[in-house]
Parts: sequence; structure tokens; C-alpha cells
Amino acid sequence: MSAKRAHHVRKMFGRIVPRYDLLNRLMSLGMDRRWRRLATAAAEPQGALALDVGTGTGDLALELCRQGASVVVGADFSRQMLDAAWRKASATSSPVAWVLADALRLPFPDGAFDCVTSAFLLRNLADLRTGLAEMARLLRPGGRLVCLDITQPPTGPFGALYRLYFNRLLPPLAGAVSGDAAAYRYLPGSLKGFPDASRLAGRLADVGLVEVRVRLLGGRTVALHRALKPA
Repeated sequence: MSAKRAHHVRKMFGRIVPRYDLLNRLMSLGMDRRWRRLATAAAEPQGALALDVGTGTGDLALELCRQGASVVVGADFSRQMLDAAWRKASATSSPVAWVLADALRLPFPDGAFDCVTSAFLLRNLADLRTGLAEMARLLRPGGRLVCLDITQPPTGPFGALYRLYFNRLLPPLAGAVSGDAAAYRYLPGSLKGFPDASRLAGRLADVGLVEVRVRLLGGRTVALHRALKPA
């Protein structure tokens, strides 16, 4: 992705903030909250220093708080998203530090966190390997990286139906609800060329992580990856 396209993606996410949470609920049939709870549990946040990359409106960062992280930092490159996250956290008195930052150049020292998480971020990175390496860099030895994202749908009838929904039906429906048709035309394209769950596990190993585990959710359309920084 060029710098110009990265700028376009940042602006796009900024535009859809008012309906972002609603669309997440609708597109996932309400399952995204459960998926984030599972991702948080996989990160083992109790007493941890935790970083949520591409935090958006903060749902995963706030779940890290609820599950006992001692310090949570939520980072995103969209100021509008962070403003929404801050308002949400203020309403719940959750102690999260919100940081405006690019996932490819995170402003933290090596080994700063016990766990690093992301939800529905990886498909949007300008450089997947650089983003994964950056998150791995920030883990202390023995730290946990947890990534939740859409994955390539399975073969067979269900996969065919899902592709019809994701590629043809979802973009105009989400565009109508959000009032931003262009933003949700971007969604199917973000999955094109994105590695499937198995290949993404390999990418995590390529940046030096070990004990990579994959859990498929949502009828095998969503993948939860967990990996460790070698001790």
C-alpha cells in the first residue's frame, strides 16, 4: 500500500467513526464482542502491561481492562477513532492511555509490554511483515501476541454463501447504514491477497514468534492467532 493509499485509509476510518460500533455489531451478527473477549483471554492480561494496536474505538483495550490488565495503552493512527475511544472510556472510568501512532512505527521501547493485541487491523496494514515485526519487538521475553481478524472463508457451500454476503451484499448494506458507501466498498478488497489463517501463522513464526496457535471462529471466517516471544 502506498503512502497515498495509507492516507486514504486513515481518512476513511475517520469518516465512519459515528456508525463504526453499530456496523461491527451488525456485520458480525453481534459476535464481535464475544470474539474480543476470547482474544483478551488468550492474551492473559491479568496484572499485565498491555498494548492494543489499531485500537479503533477502544473495545479491545477496554476488555483488557475488564480482564485485569494493570496498564493498558490503546494506539491508533486515526485521531477521530481515538477521540471516540476516549469518550467511551470516560463513561466507564477505565484507565486507558490513548496514543496517536502508526502501527508500523510504534513509539515504545523494545520489550515494553507483557501482551500486545489487535482486532481487525492486520488486513489494513501497509506492510504486514513490518507491522507484525513491530508488535513482536514490543513484547518482553515470554510475552503474548494476539491477533483477531477476518480470514479467507472455507471452501464448500457455506464459504460460497459467505463470499456472496461479504463481497456483494455487505458493502451496499453497510454503506447505507453508515452513510459512506465508499468506505464499505473497501472492505472486500482488504481481504484480497491477505494470507489465510495457516499462512498468517507462518508469518508470525517468520518474525521470531513461537508456539503459534490458531482458533477459527464465526464459521471459520474469523481467525484468532496467539504466539509467544521466546523467553
